Amino acid sequence: PDVNVSESDFAAIYPASGEQAISFGLSAIRNMGGGTAKMILDERAANGPFADFYDFSSRVDPMVLNKGVVEALIKAGAFDSLGHPRQGLLHASETIVRRSIQQQREREQGVMSLFGDDSQSSFEARAEIPDAEFDKVRRLAAEKEMLGLYVSDHPIMGMEEMLARKTTHRIDQLADVEEGASVKVGGVVSNLRKRWTRKGDQMASCDLEGLYGSMEVTLFPRAMEEHGHKLENDLVVVVEGRLDRRDDEPGLICFGVEPIDPAAANGDAPLKLNLGARSLSPERIDNLKSVIAGHPGRSEVILMLGAGKGIKLSSAYRVDTGSGLIGELREMLGENAIAV
Repeated sequence: PDVNVSESDFAAIYPASGEQAISFGLSAIRNMGGGTAKMILDERAANGPFADFYDFSSRVDPMVLNKGVVEALIKAGAFDSLGHPRQGLLHASETIVRRSIQQQREREQGVMSLFGDDSQSSFEARAEIPDAEFDKVRRLAAEKEMLGLYVSDHPIMGMEEMLARKTTHRIDQLADVEEGASVKVGGVVSNLRKRWTRKGDQMASCDLEGLYGSMEVTLFPRAMEEHGHKLENDLVVVVEGRLDRRDDEPGLICFGVEPIDPAAANGDAPLKLNLGARSLSPERIDNLKSVIAGHPGRSEVILMLGAGKGIKLSSAYRVDTGSGLIGELREMLGENAIAV
């Protein structure tokens, strides 16, 4: 969502860059509604795009500046294109809104500043927006809270290689796995639900969301006692359990949980790529070199050429595996490009 692009409902957009997209409807943001979205859109249509949050708060109807609405827009990322970090804007928004509403009332009452231009004097006195941003986990958790899904990023993006090492399957690969098999899968915890059995023991269930699907995980009392404290909404975890099919949908009876530290995904573990000597055409080598060079970091890169043989690239080609590189490599080389 974007206060300068989005419509009230979801809509196709055709920016000058040529990258067609679907903009998230403002009225679909939590705490928003069609009437509030219309006020924003009417002001934008009448007087042009908003230059920044100060401009937005000074122009829209005070009814739009309700604390719940403003915080929802910030958490949803609707002001990102204006250059404001979400955490900093949340910190300063209440002060900016309070001053803007006061200035709007003064204008309506005909109150002028000492210099005859209240807009300029208010600009000079405006509250500063701190240059601070949430970490990825908190930013995306708030985004999902407002939108119902992740839009700008995903908690697992950049952690694919680490999860590939620690798991036996991705969620979308479980369709052909025999029921009752022991598997390890990774994902983001959501919709965590705790309840009590008739015997008074606590159990829980949650959804585990991966990049390619989701599944339900159940913790019976024993597993809940040992591992329940490790589960929290929006955390990335690896769950070990027994595959259980209900209504043809795979589920997991949990007997082990390993929380994944996002910071550890950017460690020094080497990145191994499945290539095969025959696939190393000059064009592919050039493309691979370009992609790797675009993600400098600390992890070594090893090209696996088959039969257990590999070529370790020089230190000039070390990469940051948490920067989106894994996704680019899989897009270029295929889903099985990352060697576990």
